[in-house]
Amino acid sequence: MTPAHLTLVQWLSPTFPTGAFAYSHGLEHEIATGAVHDTNRLEQWLTNILRFGAGWQDAVLLAHALTGDCEVLDDLARALQPCAERLQEGLEQGSALARTVAAITGRPLPRRTLPIALGEAASALDLPAKDVIALYLQGFAGNLVTIAIRHVPLGQTEGQATLHHLAPLIHTLANDAATAPLDTLGTCALAGDLAALRHATQEIRIFRT
Repeated sequence: MTPAHLTLVQWLSPTFPTGAFAYSHGLEHEIATGAVHDTNRLEQWLTNILRFGAGWQDAVLLAHALTGDCEVLDDLARALQPCAERLQEGLEQGSALARTVAAITGRPLPRRTLPIALGEAASALDLPAKDVIALYLQGFAGNLVTIAIRHVPLGQTEGQATLHHLAPLIHTLANDAATAPLDTLGTCALAGDLAALRHATQEIRIFRT
């Protein structure tokens, strides 16, 4: 573990002011409709999001943002969002991350979508791409597990067991995404994306998506 790793862990921790706590990525709607109601359904839902949805998409974009043209990549990231709600989620979190990292490091970081903002910020840390991606996906999944613990509700042990079961998948995805070309990306309207879209019309809401 290096100081650069500790810096990245700080940026991706729940205490860092990206506002991740305000977004459920459509999970609130899935819980409200009963689609996610226990640990098995939660693990299945998260596995699909990580492998085929925002998890894989963000991982590949993040890998390229560590060394590529972030302005072009940010345009691509915005174009790939399946709905306005998901675009808002990515932009607001990315802007918050860039703003805070800029404030504590003195580096000028523009407003970007979250994976591009993180890649641009983390490029200065000189960490292996697979490490950056793995910690990003772990934080993404951990935030959603926390939401499920509170609102399914699940016990703390069940929630942590779900996150533990996802660790091998996160490791594999991080290794694969680190060298994946951009042509592996594409739009895919998964249940989570559709839930984020329908969430906007939900009568009682806690989260923004």
